[in-house]
Amino acid sequence: MIDADRFLENLHTLRSFGASGIGNGVVRPAYSDADIAARSWLADQIAQAGLTPHIDPMGNVFGLRDGPALLLGSHSDTQPEGGWLDGALGVIAGLEVARVNPHVSVVSFQDEEGRFGALTGSSVFGGAITQDQADALTAKDGTTLGDARSALPRNDGPVDPSRFTGYIEMHIEQGPVLDAEGDQIGVVTDIVGSRQIEVTFTGQQNHAGTTPMHLRRDAFQALSVFNTALNDRLRNVVTPRTVWTIGHVTLHPNASSIVPGRVSFSVQWRDADDDRLTRMERIVRDTLDEIAGQTGMQLSLHGLRNLRPTAMDATLRAALEAGAEAVSPGKWRTMPSGALHDATNVARVLPVAMLFVPSIGGISHDFAEDTDEADLVTGLNVLAHAAQRVTG
Repeated sequence: MIDADRFLENLHTLRSFGASGIGNGVVRPAYSDADIAARSWLADQIAQAGLTPHIDPMGNVFGLRDGPALLLGSHSDTQPEGGWLDGALGVIAGLEVARVNPHVSVVSFQDEEGRFGALTGSSVFGGAITQDQADALTAKDGTTLGDARSALPRNDGPVDPSRFTGYIEMHIEQGPVLDAEGDQIGVVTDIVGSRQIEVTFTGQQNHAGTTPMHLRRDAFQALSVFNTALNDRLRNVVTPRTVWTIGHVTLHPNASSIVPGRVSFSVQWRDADDDRLTRMERIVRDTLDEIAGQTGMQLSLHGLRNLRPTAMDATLRAALEAGAEAVSPGKWRTMPSGALHDATNVARVLPVAMLFVPSIGGISHDFAEDTDEADLVTGLNVLAHAAQRVTG
C-alpha cells in the first residue's frame, strides 16, 4: 500500500541534492553535479522498487516494467534558484505509486527548466527535436548540451514510447488559485500554448554626455517604446488568462555614460487558443517592425519557439476526477495550466493528463516555493487512485 512517510522522506532526500541552505530552496540545473548525483540516486531507488532503471541518451531516467505500463513522472532539474517541489513532486509521487502498482512505470525528464532549451528531455522523447538537434543547443555559459551530457553515468539507449499506455504528471500548481480557494486538487483541462521569439535592436552606441537626445539611436529607448506599444495593441485581442512577457534582456555595452547601441531580449506569449497565439504573433512582429523604423534600429529576429496548446486525454482526466472525488470530495476543481510541462511534448506520442496540488501563496521558481505536506499526500493518493482505475 501507499506509504506516505516513505514518499515524504524520498522527497526530502531528493531536495538534499543541491539544497540551497535557504528555506526549501534547491539549485539543481540540468547536468550539474547535483543533478547527476540526484539521477544516480533515483536510479538506485528505482531498482530497489523492483523496476528496471534506464537512462536514455538525454539523461531522462526511467523505471521500466517488462510489459505495457502507465507512465508517471515529471522532471527533477530545477531553476537556477528553484524550489523543492517543482518537478520533483511528480517524480517521487510516480515512484511511490510504482512501488505498489505493478502496471506503472516512472520517469524523470531532463532539462525541463530550460538550461539548454524548453522541456528539452521530453522534446527528444516525444519527437519534437532529434538528439542531434538537442546536442547543438547552448547554455548561457557557452556549454553545449552535447558536451554537458557527457557527464551522464551511462547511456542505455532510447526508450520507445509505444511501451507505455499513457502519461500522468502530478505537479504543484505554481499559481494562487487552489491555495486561495481552499481546494486540495486541480485536475487539468489543458496546457496553454506558448510562443517565443528572440529579438535584437541595434542602434548606435555613443557618448552619453555629448549626444543630443534628438540625434540618439538608443536601443534601450526602442525597447521601452516597443513594450508600451505592445501592451496597448494586445489589449483588444487577449483574454484575462492570456499572458505575455519580455525577458532575457541584455543591454550593450550597459555602461552609465554610454548610449546603449544594442539590446537583445525575448518576447513570450501564452494562451490556450492557437488562433489567438497566431494573432498575437502578427501583432508582435508588426509592432517590432514599426518601432524599429521609428527609432532607427536594425531589427533581427530568430529562434521562434512554438508549443501548441495541449488538451488532456478524456479517459485519463476522468480517472483523475474520480480519484479527486474519492480522496478529497468537494475540495477539487478542473482548471487550465498556465505553465508549460513535459506533458506538452509527451502528448505527441501518448495520451496525457495532469493534476495539481496547491502552491502556498502561489509561489514557485523561488526558494520560498512550498506546499503543505497534507496536500502533497492527498495528491499522491489521488494519483494512486487514478492509476489503479486506469490499469485495472
